[in-house]
Amino acid sequence: MKVLFATTNPAKIEKYTEKLKERNIEVLTIKDLGINLKPEETGRNAIENAYIKAKAYYDKTKITTIGMDNNLYIEELPEEKQPGTHVRRVNGKELNDDEMLEYYCKLVKEYGGKLTAKWVYGMVIYDGKEPKEYSWSKSHFYFIDKPCEKRNPGYPLDSMSIMPECNKYFVDLTEEDRNRDKQHYKEDDVIDFIVNNCSK
Repeated sequence: MKVLFATTNPAKIEKYTEKLKERNIEVLTIKDLGINLKPEETGRNAIENAYIKAKAYYDKTKITTIGMDNNLYIEELPEEKQPGTHVRRVNGKELNDDEMLEYYCKLVKEYGGKLTAKWVYGMVIYDGKEPKEYSWSKSHFYFIDKPCEKRNPGYPLDSMSIMPECNKYFVDLTEEDRNRDKQHYKEDDVIDFIVNNCSK
């Protein structure tokens, strides 16, 4: 079966494509199809924004579509400075990976050089009928204001995120490191959700 992943983020595509292929699901990207709608993400949370993306691309292509969104919360920041649903959009501007890393490093430095962070993810599968929703989170890690040189295209903040269990940047984690704290890594659950909710 073919599904469309409504994202241009290379890290998201890479994370799920191979595993879904093993489960007989071929992932198409909006780049593959040569379309890029840029629907306005006006949702109040990750699920609502994921739905907006999934529906917009399904309506255009009539292909079962996966929409995904990430929200970011930082424990020590006041409400007005929380990234929330606007992780890449700062003061009305959409940041690229380098700009994003620069902005968040500066923000972390401003608040002491180390901040406790939490990602909340939302995924929606839409095929023109009832949308299927799944949400999960990644917490128990922190940002520091000194990023490493290694980059994960699409997920720039992995270069300044530290996993406390092994005191490593996310970009440097091995499979063994990831397995030390299952709370961080929910890929298999997400794959199961996609497989179980895609129409045959």
